[in-house]
Amino acid sequence: MTVNISEAVKLHERLNGKIEMTNRASAQSMEDLSLVYTPGVADVCLEIENEPEKVNTLTARGSMIGVVTDGSAVLGLGDIGPKAAMPVMEGKCMLFKEFAGLNAFPICLDEKDPEKLIEIIKSLAPTFAGINLEDISAPRCFEIEERLKEELDIPVFHDDQHGTAIVVLAGLINALKYTGRSRKETKIVINGAGAAGISIAKLLLSAGFVNITLVSLEGIVASGEPWLNSGQEEISHWTNLKNKRGTLDNVIEDTDVFIGVSAAGALRPLQVKRMAERAIIFALANPEPEIYPKDAYESGAEIVATGRSDFPNQVNNLLAFPGIFRGALNAGVSDITENMKLAAAEAIAGMIPDEELKPSCIIPGPLNKGVAEVVADAVGHAAEKGAEQNGGT
Repeated sequence: MTVNISEAVKLHERLNGKIEMTNRASAQSMEDLSLVYTPGVADVCLEIENEPEKVNTLTARGSMIGVVTDGSAVLGLGDIGPKAAMPVMEGKCMLFKEFAGLNAFPICLDEKDPEKLIEIIKSLAPTFAGINLEDISAPRCFEIEERLKEELDIPVFHDDQHGTAIVVLAGLINALKYTGRSRKETKIVINGAGAAGISIAKLLLSAGFVNITLVSLEGIVASGEPWLNSGQEEISHWTNLKNKRGTLDNVIEDTDVFIGVSAAGALRPLQVKRMAERAIIFALANPEPEIYPKDAYESGAEIVATGRSDFPNQVNNLLAFPGIFRGALNAGVSDITENMKLAAAEAIAGMIPDEELKPSCIIPGPLNKGVAEVVADAVGHAAEKGAEQNGGT
């Protein structure tokens, strides 16, 4: 169903936002007050001072996620600033609660310098059990996440990168199963070489895919090109094995899979016709996809996914991030590893039984609340396996 944007504005205006804080304890009597605040709360503070890990069981911190942005890469809107980013952060917090039972708080920072952002987020870390980075532009987002993962002892996850990659891999697992392709033989083009495109490429490589080429606005990502940023230069050493140069037109021939995380209209019907038979297209630009499903199907595509809710096969990060964090916190881990991401993707894909696979059903619907639980279990098992392997070395 198509969303009426003015109705969305009316909803937010009527509610004054989508989230609020609620109390778990009561303060209806003097006895209540003495327990939740002074003097009783002093005993709780001393317990945590003596055993700092108790902060996760004596306060809300153990289930609290910080959703942090600088507003520099919001949805398809770009750098709209921290205040304008707040509705998206509120929405993310709401979904954490709704789908994983996690409390989350939006933090919109009026700061663009990576070093300052890192220091601010590190200073906020005692409040949270995990940090979800959101809508931070590339290539800054790579350094910020990497540094925070190194310097904090709680899970840090940039959802625009990894959430997107996990759900794309989940859909691709089933699309390949339906069309009878192997990972090693599948030729993939990723149109868009920002945070999402690069992260998708990295996860697909970890999952056993080999033939991947990224295309940026400036052209095909190839080692040595003067316009590459640090993230693009790094991934160029693992992709574009034939070292092709040029544009999308130069690599679309006989491509099995097109993954678009770019812009509306980036893939033309004539280009789809040049792709391999039974082509798979993930046109994920929002709100307007790289190609509309009708045009893609009429041009010979077998399976089409988009980022929109009004077409089948919606690639929605909601399928990943609630369960990822729930599983990581349940397992008590300080890092969300590559194996956890792979396990999450396999779990999401597994929600569609083989007998139910079809072009219009390669991925579960985003409102399926069973997905978060399955993902959390898979992440937990991956964490246990990783701990066993590390303990044995």
